[in-house]
Amino acid sequence: MRGKGEGSIFKDSRGLWTATIELPSHDGKRRRKVIRSADKKVVVDKLKKVQRDLEERGDLPTAGTSVEQWFAYWLDNIAAQSVRPKTLAGYRSVVTNHIVPGLGPKTKLDKITPATIRRVHDRITQEKNLSSTFALNAHRVMSRSFEIAMREGRIGRNPAKMMDAPRKGTKTLEAFTVDEALSVLSHVAHDPLGARWALALLTGARRGEALGLELDRVGDELDLSWQLQRLTWRHGCGGVCGRKYAAYCPDRTLKVPADFQYRHLTGGLYLTRPKSSAGWRIIPLVDPLKTILERHIQNAEPNKYGLVFTRPDGEPLDPDADTRAWKSVLAETGIQRDVVLHGLRHTAADLLYLAGVPEDLIQEILGHSSRLVTRGYKSLRNRERLQDAMGMLSELISKAEKERTRAVAGATRPALE
Repeated sequence: MRGKGEGSIFKDSRGLWTATIELPSHDGKRRRKVIRSADKKVVVDKLKKVQRDLEERGDLPTAGTSVEQWFAYWLDNIAAQSVRPKTLAGYRSVVTNHIVPGLGPKTKLDKITPATIRRVHDRITQEKNLSSTFALNAHRVMSRSFEIAMREGRIGRNPAKMMDAPRKGTKTLEAFTVDEALSVLSHVAHDPLGARWALALLTGARRGEALGLELDRVGDELDLSWQLQRLTWRHGCGGVCGRKYAAYCPDRTLKVPADFQYRHLTGGLYLTRPKSSAGWRIIPLVDPLKTILERHIQNAEPNKYGLVFTRPDGEPLDPDADTRAWKSVLAETGIQRDVVLHGLRHTAADLLYLAGVPEDLIQEILGHSSRLVTRGYKSLRNRERLQDAMGMLSELISKAEKERTRAVAGATRPALE
């Protein structure tokens, strides 16, 4: 057997000049690169180039894997072990709907070029009329996957890095003014889930953080260390169970990274930890939110999950249903502004800025900080400053409410206490 990098040239049974070069073995299996041509000089020149590439890179891909085969393998065996379930679901969606059709399912992995990848970009932005930000995300998924393909010797270089990625688009989310925020709070004051919207407006709590808030994490402080998410099951039967949805498969599976923390509630709903330690935070609870939450908890029926917000039957609120409910609330207020649910975080940020809260504390309250520190360290170090910050917001709301009450004296809606 020849050693790594050594080659031989001979005529095969079809009369073609053939060169073979030994490559590093994978899992003890012998690997060779084969070059064929009717012209011996072509084979000799290609062999020399392959030998130079092998010396430079240490390994070379061998022929075979298609785009469809590779991405299915990558999603199920590699990405599933390294990213969170919601991220993996996003990967599957963009791979299935855009990357594989754009690259061509049967296209060989080692035949992908920058021009091939550009087809994916064009498919997204021109054919599907989606944003350049979406195209950028697809590009990043391809690049991440191709990096693994390089490590496994399936391709010699990452074609996604041979071209510029699409530019990220700009998008500004609408946010309420102080007066509009007060109008919303007044409107939902007697709504069964009014406290849920107040929580988002006055703390910037994300949707999952609000829906996953538990009673034992509400006191003088709010502990936003878990979030409610719907996770996607996968068929574990190999597709033979006949069930359309994997959640009903008898052998259903949920692949998660080893360090992913979660607690099952019911069906596909789970409590999960935030993506980073910055999202795992404690916020001092002050009025008016303190009173609003206490009133809600006193009037709510107990539920077996210990959640603050539930459906009338005591079951957890579905995240998508929560988004639809917010759209209905916004329509009822009569405010002519397209403030999406996530826009309430922007409103909270604006209110904190208007209240004069220092920017570093705004980042901590909203969970935008990139500093990797523990919850205890953060809460002990900044407890007094955080208390002052939330007090400043409370003062702003109280002052604005008094001014608003005087301006609309005689209004039918009761003011917040």
